Parts: sequence; structure tokens; C-alpha cells
Amino acid sequence: MSSFFDEIASNNMKSILLLLAFFLLFSFVILVFVSYIGGGPVAFGVGIAMVAAYAAYVFFLGDKLILKMSGSKEADRKQYPGLYEVVGGLAVANQIPIPKVYIVQDPNPNAFATGRNKKSASISVTTGLLNTMNTQELEGVLAHEISHIYDNDIRYMMVAVVFAGAIGIAAAFIRNMFWFGGIGGRNRQGGDGIIIVALLIGLLAPLFAMLIRLALSRKREYMADANGARIIRNPGALSSALRKIQKYSQDPRSTQVKNVNEVTAPLYFANPLSKANLMNLFSTHPPIQERIDRLEHMY
Repeated sequence: MSSFFDEIASNNMKSILLLLAFFLLFSFVILVFVSYIGGGPVAFGVGIAMVAAYAAYVFFLGDKLILKMSGSKEADRKQYPGLYEVVGGLAVANQIPIPKVYIVQDPNPNAFATGRNKKSASISVTTGLLNTMNTQELEGVLAHEISHIYDNDIRYMMVAVVFAGAIGIAAAFIRNMFWFGGIGGRNRQGGDGIIIVALLIGLLAPLFAMLIRLALSRKREYMADANGARIIRNPGALSSALRKIQKYSQDPRSTQVKNVNEVTAPLYFANPLSKANLMNLFSTHPPIQERIDRLEHMY
């Protein structure tokens, strides 16, 4: 048995370590890239400036793009008064601004939170979630999403997306320069050694970045489960919601969430790409059964 607070502290520390791993991998890739092209400090500065511009774009426009991509429409208060009541109550209890509420017309029971910060946050729920869950289960799912907002998980994932994207771009440049003759010539530092290291980085760094990003996503899901259960003081409601989603996903007639991709998938309450993932290592979320087991042994 473990307490809410043990689970939260454990997953928070692991998340910080994963972000540190991301930073170290990013720094190493940029260092190899600069050494490979022989650009010196100027090239390094240009690379950092490009990453900063990319980060600003993701930070300020990312949530709007995600809402548009997912087909989220702002929920009508008259049509969904109970949904607004639950979201508002949970937000007030956690002393955060009440998020905007959106509806996604999709039979798959799911939800996600997005936004730059607590003040600009929003929660989207599918019609499938509203049709499948009872009041306590819906409260559990929404408490999980409120936890993502309260714990600034959107920023965690934004950082992960920025680092992964920057690593992918730098690795692609390295591969292209290697296959098409490269640049820098005699200015390269390290001779043949740096060429070999650069090739390995160009091939393997994007894979490592993806694995770190997915591992970070899974840790934040565990933490949101624990925090959501703490908020409503009812782990059973959350585990019951997960069981219903598990049952839905195992039904051969079930459908995958529409308008979802590898970038937006980590935001969802349950893995919207579950049918496409063959290995837990490459999954955006922990296995549902493992999440259920943790919740049922929590106090």
C-alpha cells in the first residue's frame, strides 16, 4: 500500500530526472552538431536562438492548435450544466482559475487538458466520456485533468516537445550532411572520430528523445492519477472509470479517437492510440491495468 503523497513525490522526482536527461541529451546533440560542422560559438548561438523561437511558437500557439486539431468546441453551459458544475467545483477546491470547457464529438470515452498556464487552461471531454461515466467516475476523470493543470504538466510536456523537436531537427541536419557530403570539411574538430559520433547521434538521438518524452508522459499520468484520487478522496471512482475505458478499448467494435496524432496523444486521459502501440516502451501512457492496480492499493 502507498499513500497519495508517496506516489506524487515519487513520480515528481522521476519527472525531474527525465527532464534533466532531456536537457543533457539536447546539449550533447547540439555540441556534436556544432563540432561536426565546425561552426564554433556562432553556430551554437544560432542553434539556441532557433530552439528559443520554436519554443515560443509552441508555448503561445500550441494550445489553440491542439484544440483545433482535436475538433474541440466550447461546451454550451445550458446543454452541459453538470459538466460545468463539476469542473468549477474541482477548480475552486484546488484554488486555480476555472478552465474553459470543450466538447469533442467522439464515441471514445476520453478527455484532455491543455493551455499555456493555469489562467489559460482548458479541458476537453468526448461525448463518449459523458455517455459512459456516472457522476463519480466523471468527477474522477476531471480531477485527473485538473491535476494536470494544477501541476503544470502542460509545461512539462511543452518542454518535452520542444527538446524532442530540436533534437530531431539537429539529428536530421547531421544525417543529411553525412549522406550528401556534409559541410565544414577541414574545420571539423576531432577528425574521423567526430564523424562517427555524429552519425550515431543522427541515427539514434531522435529515438532516445522519443523514449524520454514517452517516459515523462507516463510518469505524469501516474502522478495525475494519484493527485486526482487525492483531490476527490476516492481512488475507486478513478479506477472504475479506467475499467470502463479498458472494456471499451477491448471491444472489437470500438473506434480510435479521431483527429489524434503522436504529438497530441500524451495529453489524453487514456491512450488514444492504444490499438497502435505494441510495446509499453513506446506507449504514451502506462498500461491501464497497472494504473488500476496502483489506484486500488492507494490510501
